[in-house]
Amino acid sequence: MNELINIYCDESCHLENDKQKAMAIGAIWCPYNKKDIIFQRLREIKVEHGLSPTFELKWNKVSTGKYDYYIDIVNYFFDNSDLHFRVLVVPDKSVLKHDNYSQTHDKFYYKMYFDMLKTIFVPNNSYNIYIDVKDTTGAKKVRKLHDVLCNSQYDFSQNIIQKVQQVRSEEVELIALADFFTGAISYLYRDLRTSEAKLKLIQKIKDRSGYSLERSTLYKEDKFNLFRWRAGNGR
Repeated sequence: MNELINIYCDESCHLENDKQKAMAIGAIWCPYNKKDIIFQRLREIKVEHGLSPTFELKWNKVSTGKYDYYIDIVNYFFDNSDLHFRVLVVPDKSVLKHDNYSQTHDKFYYKMYFDMLKTIFVPNNSYNIYIDVKDTTGAKKVRKLHDVLCNSQYDFSQNIIQKVQQVRSEEVELIALADFFTGAISYLYRDLRTSEAKLKLIQKIKDRSGYSLERSTLYKEDKFNLFRWRAGNGR
């Protein structure tokens, strides 16, 4: 049965010279016809915790004072069968040897984006992809990623990958949720311990997912899928 799926993407520490150890690219996805209900429930959770419905869910905003709110967000994700997450992690960017593979970091970035998304795609389904772009090259990234994804699926008429569009995370609830979980994985892989609340939330994610998050999950894991990238294989 053909289904339209919305995918909401975010990235953390993906730049080549940002002095951050690990890089993560993640995505939340759900059926198109369930997105409005999910958006509404995410806003309701904010109000239940005394927050504005327009409060932006972001990993870098996590604090002890709002810890119960973030716990409810984690539980909502794991309790909702329509929500799924996948993240690709490059644990140590210092081992990247782009010159050995005649590539730039920019080309590597698109390879990683494709590797993150490819297991989400199911034959006969169609996809809208939304990206939170944080820099001035956003429009170029969108066009390039759309071309890469369509070519990979032999989707030259763009019937499968119908749309790749940049949006603002503060305006789209599931971009914000992608930021939250991608940020959590990035925090873990950068070996940070600056926030007790963040460490407790990561432990909660481990408990709810049933994974250590320190190695790849099974390829077909459908709820919380993690791929730990390793150097080699032409990359």
